[in-house]
Amino acid sequence: MSQVASQVIPLFPTPVMRVEKLLDAETVAMVTDEVTGSANLANAFSDHLSHTPVAGVGANDAFARLGTLVMPHVTAFGEVLFGEALAWQIKEIWVNVLEPGGRQAIHTHANSFISGVVYLTDAHPSANIIFHKALGGAGFIFGNSNPNARVNAFNGGKWMMPQTSAGDLVMFPSYLLHEVPPNHGERRISIAFNAIPDRLDNHGYAVRFS
Repeated sequence: MSQVASQVIPLFPTPVMRVEKLLDAETVAMVTDEVTGSANLANAFSDHLSHTPVAGVGANDAFARLGTLVMPHVTAFGEVLFGEALAWQIKEIWVNVLEPGGRQAIHTHANSFISGVVYLTDAHPSANIIFHKALGGAGFIFGNSNPNARVNAFNGGKWMMPQTSAGDLVMFPSYLLHEVPPNHGERRISIAFNAIPDRLDNHGYAVRFS
């Protein structure tokens, strides 16, 4: 009897892009020196997490330098999301400083399509980003989470980013729920941004963004 072939099709997957060592050690050190001490806005959910005010990419030399470096990768990731090489711009950019014990609550990013994080320090394994499926999304109401169940991309409810290091860039769709668990390592410094395309055209119904 011939063997029957089967195939599992990854239907409607969610992309996350990682660019390792986008920044070399010299650039990481330079940018870190420029932004250190500027994160003075307290986070609403953690006393050990602070931010800079949200700014435009032209607010300072460090942000402008990062904008130039990440833009080709933003464009490439946008083509994955929308099937076309669109003209993108970074609309918002800010610094996050996560001290030992700090955490970032689960959230999404509004008014944008691509969100990204550039790491200026290595992230302790405890404080890597965790991505979640949409709460109350299109899944079974009763699941099968028990010690015997093998978690995979189709039945898992969350996924932790592998180890990230200084200079790495991670990008994801802005609608994707994510959080950072309590940091059990040293200070974690990163720069986050949100990007939008110049326009989207859906069968002739077009909108432009500025």
